[in-house]
Amino acid sequence: MEWWKKTIVYELYPKSFQDTTGSGTGDIAGIRRRLDYLQSLGIGAVWLTPVCRSPMVDNGYDIADYREIDPSYGTMEEFEALLKEAKERGIGIVMDLVFNHTSDQNPWFVESRKSKDNPYSSWYIWRDAKEDGSAPTNWRGIFGGSAWTWCEERGQYYLHTFASAQPDLNWANPDVRKALYDAANFWIEKGAAGFRVDAITYIRKPDVFKDGIPDGEDGMVSVHDMTANTPGILEYLHEWKREVSEGKNIFTVAEANGVSADELKYWVGRDGAFDMLFEFSHVNLEFKGVETWCKPNPWTISDLKAALRASQEATRTNGWYPIFFENHDKPRSNSHYFEAGADMRKASKVIGTILYTLRGTPFVYQGQELGYANMALDSVDDYDDISTHGQYAFALEEGLSKEEAMACVHAYSRDNARTPMQWDDTENAGFTTGVPWLPVHSQYRTENAAYESADPDSILNWYRRLAQLRKQEPVLTEGDFEEVFADSDDLFAYRRVTESEEILVIVNFKNHAVSYDESVLDGMKILLSSEPGTAPGIMRALEAAIWKKEK
Repeated sequence: MEWWKKTIVYELYPKSFQDTTGSGTGDIAGIRRRLDYLQSLGIGAVWLTPVCRSPMVDNGYDIADYREIDPSYGTMEEFEALLKEAKERGIGIVMDLVFNHTSDQNPWFVESRKSKDNPYSSWYIWRDAKEDGSAPTNWRGIFGGSAWTWCEERGQYYLHTFASAQPDLNWANPDVRKALYDAANFWIEKGAAGFRVDAITYIRKPDVFKDGIPDGEDGMVSVHDMTANTPGILEYLHEWKREVSEGKNIFTVAEANGVSADELKYWVGRDGAFDMLFEFSHVNLEFKGVETWCKPNPWTISDLKAALRASQEATRTNGWYPIFFENHDKPRSNSHYFEAGADMRKASKVIGTILYTLRGTPFVYQGQELGYANMALDSVDDYDDISTHGQYAFALEEGLSKEEAMACVHAYSRDNARTPMQWDDTENAGFTTGVPWLPVHSQYRTENAAYESADPDSILNWYRRLAQLRKQEPVLTEGDFEEVFADSDDLFAYRRVTESEEILVIVNFKNHAVSYDESVLDGMKILLSSEPGTAPGIMRALEAAIWKKEK
């Protein structure tokens, strides 16, 4: 079994992890300082969100140079030291590749915008205006507003799936693809253990650009609906595999919003382009297709279970699943999946238990192991996230009041997941001696690494026990997934099974006790429970428990 199937991956947001200079933003030296902490979690790989040179319009997801470290994070020498020191602890460093778009300050775009006949003229998506001078299509960008921006210098519009400062690359141009593959191989030669590939579903554009049926009061349609997963995209991705990852001891995981479970077989596994793929059905339960914060749909725990079940089944014999409930773009899981009034400490243990016991590779997001919840800021102006401002403006356009629009922001802002890491109970939680770029969470005095390390019943130590259990019990990496109590809208239960071993996991998502048929426990002994004194046949409110049977 490949090494990355047996490890635990930690997604680290460098800007918020550890500041060593007093600048208020994290840096590579801070990551190096905290490698022992990561090792204590049983982490085998650390995925860094982008650290390449960037004007930081979208916190690094707007890359100006694919082969340079941004000075705010440090130097290439410091990055190389990080690679070395992490490797000494058995930890690989995974880079975040942003290949759908660049920064508008990238030299490629600076040249492309100059004229229609220079060597970089076709490296981006350019189109003439309509006869009335308006944008080529009525597509709305993911961050709000038109997906097209006029360039006076060139006399054309350029396409940007995200912010106007993030022009989309033209993957139809083989020179573009080669430049991107060369950039990826540059980091492999440096010693990268793998790649997370950003927003990959948007790289192939349709042959004909046309207006779509409006889905909002602004008369626009989401660019996602018009460009995501355009037929032919897999041809590019198989080329990527041949040129970059094939035959190398690394792993690749793609961010592929819009890819359904039944399509995974084309993307991962024997015939796929990637080793794993983040699909979002279980984290976007309230959003059908486009993630529009002000238009959530109702959902149930049964919907969550169905989404997880589909992904487990889709990768049962082909491919591998990256298990996750949080990342840098999503709200905190304990604020997302539970009823009002839920005990956040207990809820965090429920999510952690599922994360570490489903079939696949667990991806822990920074602070998740400490139980961070969402944090509501007072005003939209207090938020840094560019998407938050776009979603807030769209909500107002759709007729919501300012109070209603802010409620959407509080629930879904990406800044919920980006507040500084909380190391101790000193000022600014030990993150910085300066002014933090985002406010530290108000609960930092008890939700911090030092405090929780000393508390045997903490969320942090629960995660450490789960990591140790995965290491001790091969069935948790090698076993099949078999759901139990599939019809329950309260409990999520499943077995992990090999020919010689069986583990049963039951978690209760509700704020009240739930009974179940205790015959499922025949011949089993308890391994772990988040609540002391687990009783057969009943799961207490927000309880998580794991049993084992020797066959």
